[in-house]
Amino acid sequence: MKLAIITLTKKAAKKGVEIKELLAPTNRFKSIDVFTLSKYSDDKTIPMDNGFKDTVSKIFNCYENLYFVMASGIVVRTIALLLKSKDIDPAVITSDEDGKFIVSLLSGHLGGANELASLIAETIGGLPIISTASDVSGSIAVDTIAMKLKAHLRDLESAKDVTALIVNGERVELNLPKNMTLIHSDSFSLSREKESENLEEERIRKSITEENVAGVVVVSNRLDLKITQIIPENIVVGIGCRRGTPATSILEAIEDAMEVSNLHMDSIRHLATVDVKADETGLLEAGKMLGKDLIIIGREEIKTVEDMYEGSDFVEKTIGVKCVSAPAAYLSSNKNGKFIKEKKRYNGVTVSIYEE
Repeated sequence: MKLAIITLTKKAAKKGVEIKELLAPTNRFKSIDVFTLSKYSDDKTIPMDNGFKDTVSKIFNCYENLYFVMASGIVVRTIALLLKSKDIDPAVITSDEDGKFIVSLLSGHLGGANELASLIAETIGGLPIISTASDVSGSIAVDTIAMKLKAHLRDLESAKDVTALIVNGERVELNLPKNMTLIHSDSFSLSREKESENLEEERIRKSITEENVAGVVVVSNRLDLKITQIIPENIVVGIGCRRGTPATSILEAIEDAMEVSNLHMDSIRHLATVDVKADETGLLEAGKMLGKDLIIIGREEIKTVEDMYEGSDFVEKTIGVKCVSAPAAYLSSNKNGKFIKEKKRYNGVTVSIYEE
């Protein structure tokens, strides 16, 4: 890979040459060229005879990495019209003239700007400034995986959606063929990465099968890849409601809670509530409309676990227990799962979602 270091002042040009000399022994780059204005150029730099903007325009697509030793604002205004797409644009980083702060500005993942910023910061004693959400949260983005595999993203939009799941703490499974290996020959080593290459490969290879996943990354060279979904019935919905609440209101509350939790309605195994609601018409009708059983949990049984959940003195005075939906969901389940949503209140309806 080739690196262009672009400067505008005498001090920046001197810094650019210094950085080139520090980076050369790393053997990370095929070539490193330092550009500066003609009046500051010497035998160690390339003069920008036609000016800064014209030079940047000509070299923008000739180098995989561009390092501007100047204010980020100047760079943004200069390269704005040259940008095409995150899977095509080169890595762009900037820094102050002293090299104190190395900013990953463009193509952080696919272009490698985040890793470039980290490498240069480590080499010259600066501080890398990286703002991409996955890096800040310590997770890994889909486009970073593609880069490490020397592979291509089929489309950027779905990669963005799945990366959002990862950043937000959702479980995402990576399905990687056994004959695929990570290639590191041209990639930078993240200074924050503490794992060995083998451990990193194992981490990326590992498919998460012990928990339900919100997304899947499939690595495949197939043009037509068939994917289907099987929906398990492993969701228990606990319901609490005011006396006389219509079935439509209860259904709307269940449907909204499931949608917010990114859960398919077909995954509901049964509904659950307290014994005083056993004859609640709206609940019974809602169960029939969904085609799901309504499991009744006795108040004495709920009392044994109610302190585990948020309760209400008013509810206790009314029916004899502090809470209904969460303990009903838990007690009617296999008790080996977890709450996806412990309690969500609607107008007269409380919904709890437990995943077995």
